Amino acid sequence: MKKLEIYIHIPFCVKKCAYCDFLSGPAGEKERRRYVQALKKEIKSCREDAKGYLVQSVFFGGGTPSILEPEEISEILDTVKAVFQLEKKAEITMEQNPGTAEAGKMRGYLDAGVNRLSIGLQSADDKELAILGRIHTYRDFVETYQAARNAGFDNINVDLMSAVPGQTMESYRETLKKVTALKPEHISAYSLIIEEGTLFWNWYGEGRDSGGHPPVPDEDTDRAMYEETKRFLKEYGYERYEISNYSKEGFACRHNIGYWNRTPYLGFGVGAASFFEGARFSNLRDREAYTKLWLQDNRTSEEKKRIQREDWHKVSKKEAEEEFFFLGLRMMEGVREDVFEKTFGIAPRKIYGEQIKTLQQQKLLQCSDGRIFLTERGIDVSNYVMAQFLQEE
Repeated sequence: MKKLEIYIHIPFCVKKCAYCDFLSGPAGEKERRRYVQALKKEIKSCREDAKGYLVQSVFFGGGTPSILEPEEISEILDTVKAVFQLEKKAEITMEQNPGTAEAGKMRGYLDAGVNRLSIGLQSADDKELAILGRIHTYRDFVETYQAARNAGFDNINVDLMSAVPGQTMESYRETLKKVTALKPEHISAYSLIIEEGTLFWNWYGEGRDSGGHPPVPDEDTDRAMYEETKRFLKEYGYERYEISNYSKEGFACRHNIGYWNRTPYLGFGVGAASFFEGARFSNLRDREAYTKLWLQDNRTSEEKKRIQREDWHKVSKKEAEEEFFFLGLRMMEGVREDVFEKTFGIAPRKIYGEQIKTLQQQKLLQCSDGRIFLTERGIDVSNYVMAQFLQEE
């Protein structure tokens, strides 16, 4: 059977973080309940799509999925299992905000079928958390983490953020120390990006004066934090398997690896993206319109799917080859030449020979054992390297 991944978007949160540009926002219990019912109907509409596929991972993202009750997560997962065939040991991840994760919920999530948690800490410094607009303290995080362990979770990711306004090298190193002392199985470490449409954009975007808000660390400090992340996590036994992701042996995130390996995935919920049957598309982004479509519209399920799937695009062979390279290069393992040739019927060097040769000369790419992968220097300028594999029309 062909492999498939499932992403489920939960667009609710207590309040918007200052840096967040995700499709999310506050909502009352009634609205959340209606949304869960709509989700279940959308999932049920994919019985025909499910045939011939084996689901290897399910990911609840947001927003804040942990704002839902365990019973609601269980309902959604039960619907997924009724429609799709899941691997016996499928990875089922749920993102969790420490500010919404009561200890009493933990066992309920585990019993519902969630077997991996991704907890959004971002920083162990309470001042930095306040600047980010997080609704939790470091103590809240520790209590959430311990409650998850006590409930029986043995696969936990912790999200960290560097280059936070007001952050120093010392405070960032202290965050790394505190988190590694807890021994999570996986750590995702990202540098803050100021996105348009966020509160941070109003404060810092386009080089504007911060207006008295804590300054964003300069490029040299950001760079030093990046280097310290690599050094520190390696020292504590975390293997870097992707540009921003580190794990203990055997705990790399299967769902994310699937994205980078171009495994097909179906996204459910408002704004969710999909890559399925060689096409990319995303669901409509209006939450109320999405809920009404699935709960009140009298059209057939197939008609509803056609209505809600926006930006539908059939991926051409050339685009697929490009994706294979620039997504594959995010992984430390890089691109396997034999897999590329098996997939596309042509050796990668016949298409990208000049690019590979030039990037090797620049010491940005390395070729060994049939793999093409980024050097340490190449990782530092990965966006530039990946852009070289975009073919001109």
